[in-house]
Amino acid sequence: MTPARLRGCSRLARVGLAACALAAAFAAPAQTAPPSAASAAAADAGPDSGTMLSLSARKVYEQARSQLVQIRTVLKGRASQTSVGSGFFVTPDGHIITNFHVVSQAALKPERHDLVYVTADGREAPLTILQIDVLHDLALLKAGDAPARRFDALALRPAARSLAQGERIYSLGNPLDVGFAVMEGNYNGLVRRSFYPQIFFGGALSAGMSGGPALDQDGQVIGVNVARRVDGEQVSFLVPANFVAALLARGREAAPLKTPAYATVAAQLQAHQGELTERFIRQGWKPQTHPRYRVPVPPDEFMRCWGGSEVSRTGGMDLERSDCVMDTHIFAGEFNIGAISVRHESYDGSKIGAMRFAARHAQSFRNETFTRLRAEQQTKPQCQEDFVDRQGLVLRAVVCLRAYKRLPQLYDLSVLVATLDQPAGGVQGRFDVQGVSFANAQRLTRHYLEAYEWVK
Repeated sequence: MTPARLRGCSRLARVGLAACALAAAFAAPAQTAPPSAASAAAADAGPDSGTMLSLSARKVYEQARSQLVQIRTVLKGRASQTSVGSGFFVTPDGHIITNFHVVSQAALKPERHDLVYVTADGREAPLTILQIDVLHDLALLKAGDAPARRFDALALRPAARSLAQGERIYSLGNPLDVGFAVMEGNYNGLVRRSFYPQIFFGGALSAGMSGGPALDQDGQVIGVNVARRVDGEQVSFLVPANFVAALLARGREAAPLKTPAYATVAAQLQAHQGELTERFIRQGWKPQTHPRYRVPVPPDEFMRCWGGSEVSRTGGMDLERSDCVMDTHIFAGEFNIGAISVRHESYDGSKIGAMRFAARHAQSFRNETFTRLRAEQQTKPQCQEDFVDRQGLVLRAVVCLRAYKRLPQLYDLSVLVATLDQPAGGVQGRFDVQGVSFANAQRLTRHYLEAYEWVK
């Protein structure tokens, strides 16, 4: 078995221009070369100069221009920015919506960072954070110059007005910190197998557009820019507007967050792990996953399973593997959390004999690693190894827990299993859960181990 690849959003990139500390959690945006004279002139000209923009896109942009802002995280007491994203006004009182990952540095380390917003006409003012929603990657902010002035605000599209497949939508933001822009695309329904609802936007999102609005042809907000696939073209994602409405309803009168928001993040992750555990256990396992054993492979409800096989050409071991992962990960400020992965590898060592198979099988088991995050973020793995008898099927099992240092009562769980009944063959499996309570870690471990049994 190869070392576990505990992927975060390996094929997803958040579309805010993040600080260097976030580069390990998300695919880094491409470096921007100094613009040529021609490209600089095009950037300065703005959306109105683009001959390829449709009349609808121009209309939507002009109507929303005064409600659109850039969100900057700056070092306290200095002018240097550490990250930038986008946002938009949702009330005349100065409430602004953006992504949590855009403001996470200021939310978790307010002693080191401030927030400011910049309008399309260059006006700048401070911001405060009122409420965060890490599960849907949203944040509610308040303009520092309110209530001294009133603000133009974008309206949310009513939930009763459903969108049709292929309907034109327009994403706004400040890509790569080069200027405000509008990107045309299409509504393609909700993302399949996403744990939380997300909109599939058939259009281009770039770094710096995180937190910007996606509008329908009437200029109403249907979603918030959040991420894009880095291994595809025109495959981007939006947080549906109903989560914006819910955040605004519960947070518009909240007092500003002035202390590090770890407690709020931890509380929301506790709620997430509870729902994730219940849904995962309730869905059960797929039948007929191996000719000899019943091996735990989850159904394709909110996970994607990929399989493969390798036939040795040198007389070595043949293997088949299954790898099931969640596309949904929760960004907790410095790392991803809140996901489950399940994989197994089935080995046939009949070509090499029992002695050589036992050596390779044991080495593969020992090659597994259980360290995911840095020492300042997580404790060392605490592991226990034992033999489990599943109605005559003996398993070698290792269970490991790692605690989060700033998220109390949350752990990463890893379970490693190997069958022991064949001299030259067998199965090794691995089960990983990020950010789960101790009680639910026990439940999930039992659920996973009990799935192994003989084929009846």
